[in-house]
Amino acid sequence: MPEGDTVYLAAKNLDAALAGGVVTRFDLRVPAFATVDLTGLRVEGVVSRGKHLLMRVGGYSIHSHLKMEGEWHLYRPESTWQRREWQARAIIGTAEWTAVGFSLGTLEVVGRDDEESVVGHLGPDLLGPDWDVDEARRRLLSAPETPVFVSVHEQRNLAGLGNEYANELLFLRGLNPTTPVGAVDDLDGLLTTAHRLIHANKDRSVRSTTGDLRPKQTHWVYGRAGQACRRCGSPILKSQLGPTPLIQRDVYWCPRCQPELGARLP
Repeated sequence: MPEGDTVYLAAKNLDAALAGGVVTRFDLRVPAFATVDLTGLRVEGVVSRGKHLLMRVGGYSIHSHLKMEGEWHLYRPESTWQRREWQARAIIGTAEWTAVGFSLGTLEVVGRDDEESVVGHLGPDLLGPDWDVDEARRRLLSAPETPVFVSVHEQRNLAGLGNEYANELLFLRGLNPTTPVGAVDDLDGLLTTAHRLIHANKDRSVRSTTGDLRPKQTHWVYGRAGQACRRCGSPILKSQLGPTPLIQRDVYWCPRCQPELGARLP
């Protein structure tokens, strides 16, 4: 699933191409909004909110979420698309650019004054101008018994972190994923690292949490089950952890660098 930095960069590129332009083509390929036509209205801007994207056109906002496979592409008029047309769920064009949303998990139109109905549930946005560490801390501690991996993954606590960042963040902080969030000694340090980590990647085409952009060198633990820890050499472990038995996510950790709470290091 795309992380908040992916959506941030998509919104930044869409805004640079479309903002100020008048819509000349408008096609939403979802039944509930197939008859909506915003042709002739001006694109006021495109912004991200966590993993959500809001394209503001006239008095409306086109709300989308990429989910697992979604993407926004930009094309010059009449240029060849890189994905099949049947995968397009949104086509929004101006005189100079055409934005195409492929395989979008969520696509809807709301009034500009009603944006909170689709993103108001989100916690503080790590990439937003109104990032609020105090509010983020308060939300995390509202359920202190929750495993820290689940807590930082919950978009109602922190908007923008996905599975890659959740795993990498806990490794960098030396926290076992099952540690109750209320037992984390330095929660502000955790939030500071999360903020710094996602900001370091927000304008990159290649995400790296190690600082190394070379292939297969970009992650500490994520996707590296069975491989040697880059710090201590112990095999990276993999399991699943989630808020409910039906919602489980892949979790990776180093058993030596991230020992369970109260465990003795060998």
